[in-house]
Amino acid sequence: MSVVATGQNGAVTSVVIIGGGPGGYEAALVAAQYGADVVVIDSDGIGGSAVLTDCVPSKALIAVADAAWSNVESAALGVLVDGSPLDRSQVSVDLAAVNARLLRLVRAQSSDISDRLAANGVRVIRGTAALASPTAVVAEGANRREVLAADVVLIATGARPRVLPAAKPDGRRILTWEQVYGLAEVPEHLVVVGSGVTGAEFASAYRGVGAEVTLVSSRQQVLPGEDPDAARVIGEVFGRRGIDVRNGRRAVAARLDGEREVVVDLDDGSQLRASHVLMAVGSVPNTDAALGLDSAGVRLDSRGFVEVDRVSRTSARGVYAAGDCTGVDMLASVAAMQGRIAMWHALGEAVSPLDLQTVSSNVFTTPELATVGVTALDVESGRINAESVLLPLAANARAKMSNFTDGFVKLFARTGTRIVVGGVVVAPHASELIYPVAMAVEQRLTVDQVAQTFTVYPSLTGSIAEVARMLHG
Repeated sequence: MSVVATGQNGAVTSVVIIGGGPGGYEAALVAAQYGADVVVIDSDGIGGSAVLTDCVPSKALIAVADAAWSNVESAALGVLVDGSPLDRSQVSVDLAAVNARLLRLVRAQSSDISDRLAANGVRVIRGTAALASPTAVVAEGANRREVLAADVVLIATGARPRVLPAAKPDGRRILTWEQVYGLAEVPEHLVVVGSGVTGAEFASAYRGVGAEVTLVSSRQQVLPGEDPDAARVIGEVFGRRGIDVRNGRRAVAARLDGEREVVVDLDDGSQLRASHVLMAVGSVPNTDAALGLDSAGVRLDSRGFVEVDRVSRTSARGVYAAGDCTGVDMLASVAAMQGRIAMWHALGEAVSPLDLQTVSSNVFTTPELATVGVTALDVESGRINAESVLLPLAANARAKMSNFTDGFVKLFARTGTRIVVGGVVVAPHASELIYPVAMAVEQRLTVDQVAQTFTVYPSLTGSIAEVARMLHG
């Protein structure tokens, strides 16, 4: 690229990025593209939790679970093995082999990103970092300490699993989602504490690979933060597949009882006994005092997240932040966009501020749950004047062919203008199906424009056009 980022004295702009996750490495690639001198300081491995312990391995595990379930449910399509339908007891998973493969995928993805950074001239320091000031970062690696002058600093340190004092993980029986990939066998009975996105995904996945699963939800439904219609479908599927959901219960402690059993204490005085427990009770930002944010004038909110505006600026001049450490819609895609926006802004490029109304997100349960834009709560509260239509997936010809009976497509359109402002898809591969809805929201398409776009017949995307036709007028 012909544009070269230069500082006030005409020298090449120096950019120091702390953290190598999506917010950090995507920012590094943008800064390098603009000719900046870029250094990334990372302590855990390029790719961050998204690649190393979260998105890549967990979704690969979910793919295995889906494959196992599809074998069990194939009898409904007339598929037999040795003349008989398969049942759950005949389908098993070699979890040691599965986890070994997942970790190979993790290493390969991290290596690919590292190679791309190197090819773009980005220097990577393996070690820890601290801000000495808004323009100086101290990097400490293997037997080496280096002070880096910076015109621009990006904080992209991510977050880590929240730990309850009375349920401290031991990495063997009491686990966080970062520790499950060391399991050599499918848990006999797994208690999942927390029914948000992470808890629901792992409950679905481990049930799929054959574990007995109990899901403890402090709220009255699974996925309390999601669309109510969608959460209801997921809850029904969980029940049908044998997941024991304990709604309205809070886990207060978990402890080992002997070598092979864990006891989970609930707030109503009852106990659950299982072989393993997975704690999925939220995240805390990696903004500890050792990072030096306070001395650099970077303000944190009451929960410890870095405060940023819509172009990723912090309260300290020249210091930006991106990703989970900001607490802004904790998704890899949002982290990456925050990082890119930060560099575009810092290096003088025209930039549109982050718009969370156009962010699509997905819950990788079986079936998947994808959303974008306006929510049912926005409409019910009167914040947005819109109408919605829900079409069950069972009405779709392609769904009938594949025996997909759970799920739906829902669109929200503004009253009057008929502009599509949001949508919900519950279906197999909803993460793919939400894209045309996201495009409609981003480009402010009307329901007529969506309805008049050709879809393949038969296809699941046909339901999106059908719902748009139902919203006409």
